[in-house]
Amino acid sequence: MSSRHTMSITASLVMASFSAVMILSGTAGAEDDGPASSKGGKVVDAAPAGVKPTTTLPGKISVDNSSEKTAITASVKNEGNKDSGKIRLLVVGFDGLAVKGVGGCSEIPEKELPEGSNSGFACPIDNLAAGESKSYAVDATFDLGKSGRICLPVQTGDGKKTFWQQGPVPFGTSNPSPDAPATPLLLGTDNEPAGPGGKELPKTGPASDLLPLGATGASLLAAGVAGLWWSQRRRPGTQEA
Repeated sequence: MSSRHTMSITASLVMASFSAVMILSGTAGAEDDGPASSKGGKVVDAAPAGVKPTTTLPGKISVDNSSEKTAITASVKNEGNKDSGKIRLLVVGFDGLAVKGVGGCSEIPEKELPEGSNSGFACPIDNLAAGESKSYAVDATFDLGKSGRICLPVQTGDGKKTFWQQGPVPFGTSNPSPDAPATPLLLGTDNEPAGPGGKELPKTGPASDLLPLGATGASLLAAGVAGLWWSQRRRPGTQEA
């Protein structure tokens, strides 16, 4: 075999190996949404003995800069040693994050949404066995010119008690990339939009004037302190089954 032929074969093998590495690394990067996290989660009402519901959200999501679409996986787990019985998971959006659909779940009527939220879905669960979990594909949009938060309460099937609530917890970035195809957002990070005067965030209420970032952060913190909205907002005598 000539040396020229040997060199040609070697070069082809090197190129094939390089291409395989690029494909594998590209696939891994596309699926890397960070570890699931229960950040911002808290117990509200005491669950039955042996039942311990918790929720998780991805540590990172990616928002398409042109369509503003994003996908989120919301998971609920029973970390106790007894079956949960009938419960329901709510997926609720706030501010710049709007929930457009949740697989297998029903949209919450606007008049029943918690104060300050813009969208929400209720996911009934007949029973969650001890140690078992259930995940839901959440379609959402994120206005990168605003802050955005999501909330996952776990309630009794009739909604009269809230055993666990994650959030409202923010997704965001302090390093926006408006010229890129997509913007990665991290769980538990307040969003800082790109643009002139990048230290200001727009109000998400009726007023259109701008608030300094520090004032907005304070108002979000106040909202978080009052975040046990559902259990305080509804009482057994007024709750729909």
